[in-house]
Amino acid sequence: MDFYTLSQLNAVIANKVKQAFPDTYWLLAETSDVRFNNGNCYLEFIEKEEKSNNIIAKARAYIWKNILQLLKPYFEENAGQAFVSGIKVLVKVSIDFNPVYGYGLTVYDIDPTYTLGDIQRRRQEILRQLEEEGVLNLNKELEMPLIPQRVAVVTSPTAAGYEDFLNHLRHNKYGFVFYPRLFPSIMQGEQTENSIIAALENIYAYSGQFDVVVIIRGGGASSDLLAFDSYLLASHCAQFPLPVITGIGHERDNTVLDFVAYHRAKTPTAVADYLVGVLEETSGALEEIRDSIFSGVTQIINTSNELLQKMTLHFPLYLNVFLEKQNYAVKILAADIQHLVKQFFQDKKTELKEKESFFQLSSPEYILSKGYSITLKEGKAVKTVKTLKDKDIIRTILAEGEVISVVEMMQ
Repeated sequence: MDFYTLSQLNAVIANKVKQAFPDTYWLLAETSDVRFNNGNCYLEFIEKEEKSNNIIAKARAYIWKNILQLLKPYFEENAGQAFVSGIKVLVKVSIDFNPVYGYGLTVYDIDPTYTLGDIQRRRQEILRQLEEEGVLNLNKELEMPLIPQRVAVVTSPTAAGYEDFLNHLRHNKYGFVFYPRLFPSIMQGEQTENSIIAALENIYAYSGQFDVVVIIRGGGASSDLLAFDSYLLASHCAQFPLPVITGIGHERDNTVLDFVAYHRAKTPTAVADYLVGVLEETSGALEEIRDSIFSGVTQIINTSNELLQKMTLHFPLYLNVFLEKQNYAVKILAADIQHLVKQFFQDKKTELKEKESFFQLSSPEYILSKGYSITLKEGKAVKTVKTLKDKDIIRTILAEGEVISVVEMMQ
């Protein structure tokens, strides 16, 4: 019975593969598990299902030292991105089958423009999604506090950029005082996104104690910026209730986080300069207000002094005119009072005369003089015969004299 040893079988397979795929091929894939060792690069190329993000294909690959020395700097310079795991690349490969290591791909060339375009595509997709959700510009629409002294800082406590930031704040030439508080976060690697979001959530719990949030990192590889092209991180920052200022140490391009932040600075020190600049602007405005108030008060005092001097010079004249007017008014008032008193007594005199005439016409004497008489019985006036009896003695008063009579009742 004929048989192959494993090495013989693998050698046959390797030969067949070489015969079937003698050329190089352009391959579109995502990098994974990128490692550098002894000048060589060992990695895997993977393909993911678009909807589920599950890996549907995988192949081991190599970039040998002589090729890597040319491709790596060329790629990073033109793509603005380090050659690391998690990026989409367009590479030229040969298909190999090694008797010991099995199936693999050897990389000979790379097209950095595709990777650059893919990064931009992802950024645009995230920005478009944020815009459709209506949150893209929310943080930019916040009002920057006039005195942003209470600063929540999201960064790694060991980052050189953090110390630079603090030094710039503490030693600003105006002597402004700031109160930074660190919220530690991982600023590179796979945990960056979740770590920064956790820091933001901690700040949110104390948001009333801060004026602004700064997210800073100092330098580092360009590949670390991938974490800042995150939809979740951008969404959190866009909807954060405090202005977010970024300074994540790169000048060539903006990340998604930079697009949604209230203000983007290039470096941590530039963030510090921005905060100092806000206070400087407020200080300048306050000085203008102070100068304006001082000028206005000075003008009021000068005008009042001028008016006081004029009043001092013309006061005797004004006083004489005032007294003359008062004297004239007093005279008119006295005449009016005298007239009113005279009229009052005249009216009362007329009223008394009218009452006197009335009383005279109503007196018994006046009535008797007209031929009338008054009959009295026991001192009381007799008004009806019903009050009289036979033999009653009555007294009749006339205008002149009196008559005593005896009543004789008629039968």
